[in-house]
Amino acid sequence: MTAAAATEPLGTALRIAPAFVASTTDDDVGVLTEIRAEYRKDRGEFVITSITTTAVRDDVTVQTLRQHTATSPIVAAAVPHCMAMQLDDDPGTPWTTVSDLATKDGHIIPRWLAREVVKRGVRDARMEVVEIIYGTAALAGQPPVRAVSDELEVPYRTAQDWITKARAAGRLEGMHYAVGRQADG
Repeated sequence: MTAAAATEPLGTALRIAPAFVASTTDDDVGVLTEIRAEYRKDRGEFVITSITTTAVRDDVTVQTLRQHTATSPIVAAAVPHCMAMQLDDDPGTPWTTVSDLATKDGHIIPRWLAREVVKRGVRDARMEVVEIIYGTAALAGQPPVRAVSDELEVPYRTAQDWITKARAAGRLEGMHYAVGRQADG
């Protein structure tokens, strides 16, 4: 998915794709799982609208197909491809997906940026980064406070405080996370 598919405004600096289709093949089991999901603004999350499991080998049984519907990892992997942002305040700046920004070591934002935004005096940049991390985690069904804490290498309570401030500033509008909710729709 490209940044052009992210047409739905989210928060103050993000756009997301209103829907996506994602699939993965488990070669060990011989099953292809495809999900379709739509963003529901009233719920602040992607909701899975269909799940299809398909045998990719002749030895796959019906029981295997029934048991092999783990959608959480698929949603978590798909969400960064469905979110886009501009890296500059210039309105002509192209949109970039969060997955394009993500680092090879699995971080949502580059390490140099994480180190920069935790410094004093960079409140606006910090709030924008918190918005990106929170949105990516919440829409993927992952705990956003833990994600902010881990990504920025700050204590959990600091992450909670920054999220509270970002929400109060209107940066997390349309993004919700229900504690204990999995990304299974």
